[in-house]
Amino acid sequence: MPKVPEQQLAARRTEILEAARRAFARHGYEGATVKVLEAETGLSRGAIFHHFRDKDALFLALAEDDAAAMAETVAAHGLVQVMRDLQDKDAGWLGVQLEVRRRLRTDPEFAAQWAEHQSAIAGATTARLQRQRRAGVVRADVPLPILVDFLRLVLDGLVSGLASGMPTDHLPGVLDLVEDAVRTRNKTALINCEEDQHQGASR
Repeated sequence: MPKVPEQQLAARRTEILEAARRAFARHGYEGATVKVLEAETGLSRGAIFHHFRDKDALFLALAEDDAAAMAETVAAHGLVQVMRDLQDKDAGWLGVQLEVRRRLRTDPEFAAQWAEHQSAIAGATTARLQRQRRAGVVRADVPLPILVDFLRLVLDGLVSGLASGMPTDHLPGVLDLVEDAVRTRNKTALINCEEDQHQGASR
């Protein structure tokens, strides 16, 4: 048999991943049966699993691609930028993220496999916050692990909310508030605020 070019194999793999993302988003991990995957991809079972060992490997490939992209964004621009990018994500991406979170709660084996990816994102977030703290941008009165947990909790809440149909109209303002919560407070603004309070109390 003639050897299939690597570029063609990579393109087919990408097509399968994109179709599988739609299937997992619509049906969940359990509901995305082999028949569903065949219908969504337009390929046979053999063609799908030529590229991926099984359905679990297919899901993990999707989730790992997303985690790697997220870690890159965090390292370059911070976790808040990941949140800002959420308004451009489709139902497929959100569906995979929800499924990852469900499996972390219900599947110990998956949770163990996923620990490395969680650690990479947390590490990238911590490293960026440390750099920004040294530059005087991030507040120093809250321990970094708490700031990291705060940002991760906000991200999880936004993913769940957007997947449930939450409108994105107020998302930029909400994220400005989140970003402001981790930044160093402007001393001049604080002084002005205290003066206003003092004047208000003396009236």
